Amino acid sequence: MIRFGYKASAEQFPPAELLGYGVQAERLGFDSVFVSDHLQPWRHDGGHAPAALPWLGALAARTERVLIGTSVLTPTFRYHPAVVAQAFATLGCLAPGRVVLGVGSGESLNEVPLGTVWPDGKERFARLKEAVTLIKRLWTEERVSFEGTYYRTEHATVYDKPERPVPLYIGASGPAATRLAGRVADGFITTSGKGHELYTDTLLPAVAEGAGKADRTVDDLDLLIEVKVSFDPDLEKARNDTRYWGALALSPEEKTGVEDPVEMQRRADALPVERTATRWIVSSDPAEHAAKVAEYLDMGFKHLVFHAPGPDQDRFLRLYSDEVLPRLRDRG
Repeated sequence: MIRFGYKASAEQFPPAELLGYGVQAERLGFDSVFVSDHLQPWRHDGGHAPAALPWLGALAARTERVLIGTSVLTPTFRYHPAVVAQAFATLGCLAPGRVVLGVGSGESLNEVPLGTVWPDGKERFARLKEAVTLIKRLWTEERVSFEGTYYRTEHATVYDKPERPVPLYIGASGPAATRLAGRVADGFITTSGKGHELYTDTLLPAVAEGAGKADRTVDDLDLLIEVKVSFDPDLEKARNDTRYWGALALSPEEKTGVEDPVEMQRRADALPVERTATRWIVSSDPAEHAAKVAEYLDMGFKHLVFHAPGPDQDRFLRLYSDEVLPRLRDRG
């Protein structure tokens, strides 16, 4: 099954407005709504950071059909994995069959401000593996006593669970976490705009390798990619809209260790629009735009979640549902 979803940008809009966009996405025929889970946004001026857990509860109550979830939540620092397990089990009871827990190893921007000493990548990955193991046990067992390197429970029980455990997806941009997704998760999440070779030569083969170690294939996983798109009949508007998300165009070296949204914004705003647009599929022609997006379908991704950078999300949702989604559904 091919799905097309909407990325609710929690860093850009206040909770009630963002909720309205999620509801509108369902009305206009999108298949899913995924939300980020940030303590702090990428920029200070005009930034927002509504909490994902209560927001998803409100979205579950206001929608009937769309798949909803996080892309992604970090279950290793701000949250104890058992708290995440309880919260998503509750969401799964409220919206049976419609909830996904997407997890990742985290960003210092969201964790360091609470006093966390940010560890190296090896420890972050180890914490993620352990957290996933504990969450899955809490969803399938009773009175879980767990003694890990980083987390511990004693006779812990999640009392309210859906009949079928909530699917767990792992977000990654490197081969180790991607192999883990293939081996233990129900889905894999990554983001677009990083060069086709990363997906075709590294990430998708790593998913397949991990799945093979668990006697599975990639057909057993939902392969989800957040596709960054700026589509508008006014090409100049589509290009300029990407400036709000200039931080996405910063290199890892330029943003590593930046935990202050004010400083992140300063660095992003120094970039010309020619660079901020590089992470996005920017176009004004719907056929051309759909053809570029469809390249990710051709790679093998099954679930495309569209992230638009502009302030007028209602305009984006209507334009995309009218002019782009029909072409993609024909292609899919």
